[in-house]
Amino acid sequence: MALSVWSVHVHGTQRRWRRWEAEFTCPCCGEGWARDKLQEALFMLPPRAAAELRVQVERLDVVLLGRTHQEPMADPKLAWWHRRC
Repeated sequence: MALSVWSVHVHGTQRRWRRWEAEFTCPCCGEGWARDKLQEALFMLPPRAAAELRVQVERLDVVLLGRTHQEPMADPKLAWWHRRC
């Protein structure tokens, strides 16, 4: 579920997105930002499954990086995807 939510967010409209649009609620995963859940999964999955997921996540990350820019006022302690706008 987190991968599909993140994909919709990344490939979404051309307008500026809002933080809540990348959040989700899932009975299995709980609540939170889809990309955060994907990062957790990458650390928790067995190596082969993590590698397969990483390929998909990295493809989406490349798209996001191309469609957004660094938020200059963002807290540098946040994950890079939280510092994009």
